[in-house]
Amino acid sequence: MSKLKLLPTIIVKKILIIVYRTFSKLYKIDEMKVTFASYRSDTLKDNLYFVSKDMETRFPNIKQVYLLKRFESSLFGKITYIIHLIKACFHLSTSKYFIIDDYYLPVYLITPREGIEVIQLWHGSGALKKFGLSTVGKPFGPNPAYLEYVKIHSNYSKAYVSSREVIPYYAEAFGMDELAIRPLGIPRTDYYNNSILINQAKYKFYQKYPNSIDKKILLYAPTFRGKSHYQDEFQLPFDLPTMKSCLHTEYVLLVHLHPYMKGIANFEENDFFYHIETDFTIQELLSITDTLITDYSTVFFDFSLLNRPIIFYAYDLEEYKDERDFYYDYKDLVPGPLVTDTNSLLAVIKDKDFRSDRIEEFSKRFFDYRDGKSTERVVNDIFNL
Repeated sequence: MSKLKLLPTIIVKKILIIVYRTFSKLYKIDEMKVTFASYRSDTLKDNLYFVSKDMETRFPNIKQVYLLKRFESSLFGKITYIIHLIKACFHLSTSKYFIIDDYYLPVYLITPREGIEVIQLWHGSGALKKFGLSTVGKPFGPNPAYLEYVKIHSNYSKAYVSSREVIPYYAEAFGMDELAIRPLGIPRTDYYNNSILINQAKYKFYQKYPNSIDKKILLYAPTFRGKSHYQDEFQLPFDLPTMKSCLHTEYVLLVHLHPYMKGIANFEENDFFYHIETDFTIQELLSITDTLITDYSTVFFDFSLLNRPIIFYAYDLEEYKDERDFYYDYKDLVPGPLVTDTNSLLAVIKDKDFRSDRIEEFSKRFFDYRDGKSTERVVNDIFNL
């Protein structure tokens, strides 16, 4: 990557440093202010949602600010993004706690003033596909020239993970000291200990999709391919008409895509297949699902807490491994059957050959806590209680 291609990034970095230093001189740190920032959604979701609600309940005097904006690659989107960066600099310079759940560019372009804590509540559970600094040298990973100007995953005060076992991988990915990575649990997983919320999700789903009553639910939740926000429409990797003809009397199939993915190409909803985009959270969908179908998405770590069948549809495993790679041997790690085409997928579903005996052991391995109190532990640790 040439310096000419990096010029816009270099210019933005210099401007933001000046902006950040100016805000730091003009304003004091608000010790009672917490900012939640994410590019994954325009609404408060997942870990950020659960932590925010817990703070709201137990610490009502805390002022909460939300910087929630999905990145758009259009010209207008890039202009509004610049405005968002300036706004982020203000809150990053005045919030005692700045909490993110993914890659967040402003954090890496400036040096946080003393007294600011940047908290990483990473959106994934466990550890599977490599990310962050672990992908340097891979086609998916950041260019070394880019890293000279953007120190990705730098400046974190603390990060939270699901178990002690995965701490070394997050330390590598974030370039952090292992002592700053706390295995206190994943806040959003508390949802699966709440039977009231799960029953509400079921009622909500069957109200919207009454044809699904008395049928088993298959959920296909794949990881994203390619580079972050720049996505083509997703091509379903199985033969949907064949799936319907074989399964529609007993099952419905839901598809939920990664938040950075644009949509599904050449599909039509019917009484068997539904593309779920915004009406249900991933926690709601997992809680009503009988069998999960996924590939390399870490969503199956969360689903293992429900101890239900998981099928791994890894049709491009070698290609994905070359592009990004894994922290573990994929075939040895996954607690369920691995299939690569429509026929093998249908065979597992129809024969109910789920091989679910490994799921409970897997869940215990990657979640040190499964008691529904992860949010409380994380919030207490953020505030050093």
